[in-house]
Amino acid sequence: MHILGVSAFYHDSAACLIHEGRIVAAAQEERFSRKKHDARFPRHAIQYCLREAGIAPAELAHVVFYEKPFLKFERLLETYLAFAPRGFMSFAAAMPVWIKDKLFQKSMLAGALGEVLGGDPAHWRDRLLFSEHHLSHAASAFYPSPFESAAVLTLDGVGEWATASLALGRGRRLQTLKEIHFPHSLGLLYSAFTYYLGFKVNSGEYKVMGLAPYGAPRYADLIREKLMRIAANGSFQLDMRYFDFATGLTMTGRRFHALFGGPPRVAESALTQRHMDLAASVQAVTEDIMLRMARHIAAETGERHLCLAGGVALNCVANGKLLRERCFDRLWIQPAAGDAGGALGAALAVWHLHHGQDRRLAEGRDAMQGACLGPGFTDSEIEAELGACGARFHRLDETTLIERVADALAAGQALGWMQGRMEFGPRALGARSILADPRSPVMQRQLNLKVKYRESFRPFAPSVLGERVGEWFEHDTDSPYMLLVAAVRKDQRRAPSEAEKALSGIERLKVPRSAVPAVTHVDYSARIQTVHRDTQPRYHALITRFYEKTGCPMLVNTSFNVRGEPIVCAPTDAFKCFMGTELDLLAVGNYLLLKTEQDAGLRENYEERYELD
Repeated sequence: MHILGVSAFYHDSAACLIHEGRIVAAAQEERFSRKKHDARFPRHAIQYCLREAGIAPAELAHVVFYEKPFLKFERLLETYLAFAPRGFMSFAAAMPVWIKDKLFQKSMLAGALGEVLGGDPAHWRDRLLFSEHHLSHAASAFYPSPFESAAVLTLDGVGEWATASLALGRGRRLQTLKEIHFPHSLGLLYSAFTYYLGFKVNSGEYKVMGLAPYGAPRYADLIREKLMRIAANGSFQLDMRYFDFATGLTMTGRRFHALFGGPPRVAESALTQRHMDLAASVQAVTEDIMLRMARHIAAETGERHLCLAGGVALNCVANGKLLRERCFDRLWIQPAAGDAGGALGAALAVWHLHHGQDRRLAEGRDAMQGACLGPGFTDSEIEAELGACGARFHRLDETTLIERVADALAAGQALGWMQGRMEFGPRALGARSILADPRSPVMQRQLNLKVKYRESFRPFAPSVLGERVGEWFEHDTDSPYMLLVAAVRKDQRRAPSEAEKALSGIERLKVPRSAVPAVTHVDYSARIQTVHRDTQPRYHALITRFYEKTGCPMLVNTSFNVRGEPIVCAPTDAFKCFMGTELDLLAVGNYLLLKTEQDAGLRENYEERYELD
């Protein structure tokens, strides 16, 4: 039985195909359309999934959508009624869209499937099923996890009604036990501060997380006293007088602005210490709530394993603190924790819950196959695309390729690295990555400003050999999906001078804090990815060779894209990004490209090509 899962129409549309409960393919639409966070119907992702599976559309038993539109419409109506007459303009703007399109989403989906896959829309109506938003998230976290039983915590902005939910997974069963409902939302609280700090909602939340270590949580108590009430078990209520997202067109209201000393920051304007302190404050409150929830869940369920999903589960700083709290023996976090992962969860929910099929635990670390579920390319396909681009390249055997790349990295050069199948989810994990030497004290700034074209304060992650991680970081478990933050070991740190201690704000960025300054944040933390030979043999071999040459068992790993661009998917995308940035080399499969050998006329200005994220 083949089941296609689809998420769409909010942000990060995606498709996933499973066969007899095994994940065959999954990808976000943005990677094909080249539009960041593309929310449109995922036609390209669907077509890819069927190609990867080698099946015809007629072989699909079901197509399942990741949420229930009628429940979302119910929430919209009840919210406007509850807050009336506030929000009438927002109500008037939203209703025509719902009545014209969204209210009849089953017909719209069937029509779109007919356009993409062929056939009568009535045929696809008969095969359409609908999951619930938080059930899709919970299923995406539990079923691919390595646990026979686990508590499952989902935290996000909002689905239909739920904004936080606790489920219990045992075998093939997955039962929701508790929920917090809209408008009380930890994800929307974080997004409100994202908006207030001048970043894009549903895009810039990770910037708030990265900015937080530059500040102090001076406003945390004010958030707890004025914006919300938090119970001992982590449940909470927001004071909606301070927010505008329930009925308005923005996230925060006048009371919020008065409470924190002024209007929202203008995007791209200077960041002050106040902004950094606000970021630190909402991060501290988020961590506090997640820790309270975890303690309560562990005590109430008796489970020793916890799975996480939903957009808030991408907060790797909070995840790291949750791990160190030891409420649970082990954590497992869905690498595509946001709405894209809902497509996967919806398909798995149909297989295990609708059809009652038993669950088989994966033989490896989990069932996600290292999250490398997107397209891969053969040598002939790579050569054809690079040739069509006008690229000049060298075809090498694997040993020579790794040797040349390791030498270049050790010499301080930056590299685009495209190998194997593309990652599913927001993190580049060594398949579509930009790599560099973490020992360089200037690499963090150079990559941000000259390659990624983004804000200088944003940190980079280390990809570290799994067998060496404990020698460099206060971390003793796997982190294959770059979703846990840990501290650099004290014996690897560098003590700042008195003059350096006196620096504040972004100026602290200039202080080398360890033997690997390019991946050490200002609070001595790092967002770790552990790399293993059995799941990523070529990437592991490259880091191993770099280690043999330098004594450093890790590389800087950041996503292969520029600011505002989706991560590259195909060789053409990789070459264009390579030529539009100050990368020195590009390795695509067995092909190595040197910037100095390329036609200068193929250079592009990638700094201005995409909208700012």
